[in-house]
Amino acid sequence: MALIPKETIDQVLHYADIVEVVGDFVTLKKKGQNLWACCPFHHEKSPSFSVAPAKGIYKCFGCGKAGDVVRFVMDVESVSYPEAIKWLAKKYGIEIKEEEKTPEQQLAQNERDSQYIVSDWAKNRYKKLLQESEEGESIGWAYLKERGLNQATIETFELGYSLDKWDDVLNEAQKAGFDAKYLEKTGLVIKREEDGRRYDRFRGRVMFPIHNISGRVVGFGARTLRRDEKAGAKYLNSPESEIYHKSDVLYGLYQAKQAIRQEELCYLVEGYLDVISLHQGGIKNVVASSGTSLTEGQIRLIARYTDNVTVLYDGDAAGIRAALRGLDIILENGLNVRVVLFPDGDDPDSYIRKVGDKRFQEFVEANSQDFISFKTKLAAREAANDPVKKAEAIRDVLQSIAKVPDPLKRQVFLQQTAGTFHIDEQVLISEYNKLVKQGVPRSSGGGAASSTRSQSSTAAVQPGGQLTGLGQQPPRPQPDDAMPDEAYGFMGDEPTEDVVEAEPIPDVQQACEKEVVRLILNYPAQQLANEHTVAEYLLSQTDETPFRTPIYADLMHLCREALGAGRFPDARELVRHERSDIRAVITDLVTEPHELSPNWITHSIYVPRELDMLQEACDNAILRLNKCNVERELTDCLNTMNSLDPNNVEEYFAQMSIFKSLKQLDMQLAGLLGTIISR
Repeated sequence: MALIPKETIDQVLHYADIVEVVGDFVTLKKKGQNLWACCPFHHEKSPSFSVAPAKGIYKCFGCGKAGDVVRFVMDVESVSYPEAIKWLAKKYGIEIKEEEKTPEQQLAQNERDSQYIVSDWAKNRYKKLLQESEEGESIGWAYLKERGLNQATIETFELGYSLDKWDDVLNEAQKAGFDAKYLEKTGLVIKREEDGRRYDRFRGRVMFPIHNISGRVVGFGARTLRRDEKAGAKYLNSPESEIYHKSDVLYGLYQAKQAIRQEELCYLVEGYLDVISLHQGGIKNVVASSGTSLTEGQIRLIARYTDNVTVLYDGDAAGIRAALRGLDIILENGLNVRVVLFPDGDDPDSYIRKVGDKRFQEFVEANSQDFISFKTKLAAREAANDPVKKAEAIRDVLQSIAKVPDPLKRQVFLQQTAGTFHIDEQVLISEYNKLVKQGVPRSSGGGAASSTRSQSSTAAVQPGGQLTGLGQQPPRPQPDDAMPDEAYGFMGDEPTEDVVEAEPIPDVQQACEKEVVRLILNYPAQQLANEHTVAEYLLSQTDETPFRTPIYADLMHLCREALGAGRFPDARELVRHERSDIRAVITDLVTEPHELSPNWITHSIYVPRELDMLQEACDNAILRLNKCNVERELTDCLNTMNSLDPNNVEEYFAQMSIFKSLKQLDMQLAGLLGTIISR
């Protein structure tokens, strides 16, 4: 793919005004130094979405979405980094001269573009035939009306009709100047090997264009309306092509993505008409896997918009088996999964047409249950009083629980499962750990979904996924996969391995380290009373101080690098870092959910600002961090003394001398901080 030069990216970032960009999507109102609005990413009545113009960042204190102007465009439009840069460049009239492609790259791009163009032409051809041809009106349009679809819905999904002829699309496309090879590559036309004859793939069928996430047509689904033996398969789909990969496409997502984000929920169904009927009935946050097995690529698409999925399946035995087969993969990716089964003989399309929009939604709300509970109850019911079946059912449920990345959720599911099967919870945990040791397939987590996972619980995850009764230090947040790999100068997130800490880092240690980093990032160039800047002072004072929280250690390293290069650490620059965990922490550190009311000034009430007390804040941050480290060394020293051989008097007194020195230092630090010594 073409690369966007770094100079162009820098120009876009220079001119892009976060207030202007965000203001295109929500109404911002000034309150204090920042601007506020109701969040565009989730429903809320009171504004919790804040934009800080001076820092060039946004943050929602409700749902947690945060970042800079590019990240906002990526989030709100669900596009990649290069696409967001192009979006901003277009808004600000900046020309993007992409670096020259190799001949091979240019050829590949031309091939893809040609397939998109011919697919769009075919869509328009099918639409015209549905509405203007005698056959399309009498057969295709009549069928869609019979299914209860109105013209607005038909237009929204760009439905069409293919004539019952061997060569309609072939002839018309060639008349329009399209090369037959692109008709073949997109699957619109088939070429017989024995005689080289070409003919239309879709004939006498209602056509369902399949759009990618940006709205471009990549393929078609087609339903026959004939009932004779020559009709062929009821549904026929486009084959895989350079622009159509079934595993990375969800039918209806283009029409549903905004509703999914707003409702914070995605309904997942099987068929085209399920999507279309529900959309017409007011349930617009619905997509379909189009009869294929659910894939990781499709789940990652959903996870761009929500962590919550409710699967709507037929109520017959086949529907139940389909629900059980397809949902473990959603669990693996950290999404919250619920299931609704309709009465036997009904699917979402037939049921909403039978009972109406309102009763359909009431049914879904009343019958929705989380997947693990659904599977557990179903397994317990089928096992009944058969001990062997019951044991097999329990192991089957445990295999699903093992795929849940969130340890807290796993613990809750284990408790529920133990209650449903009337089995001791510790026995269940023991069996779970055996399954993990045997190598139950586990997801490493990924994408947007990972950002919502809880990181600790009473049943914590150990290396390998085993459960214990003790909490452990959470792993470092894993980078997402949404940052650029096409733009010059941005290489995407580096692969990282899970970090297993030798021991938990106390909350107070994290808090002390966090405060030092926060002060550096918020006031890097601010002059202190000692004539040093905040960044210079804090970095020099902590030059030999170990930071034990990995993310804060990494941030301190980045700050030192910046200062060493002759510039101050800049939160606006760091918030564009390729690592998602660094972006998230930076945004948290430089945004505040509350601001001082102007009424204090109006009523002549003086409230000291942090800016007025920076020297004291920096001194206290250093003292607290040093005291925390000294207390840690005191604990280590005591542990060493307790583990010594009682006969090793010399070593004992050496450790005692160290302990006394540390204790004296601890008391001095406490005195400077004005704290009470409890040791």
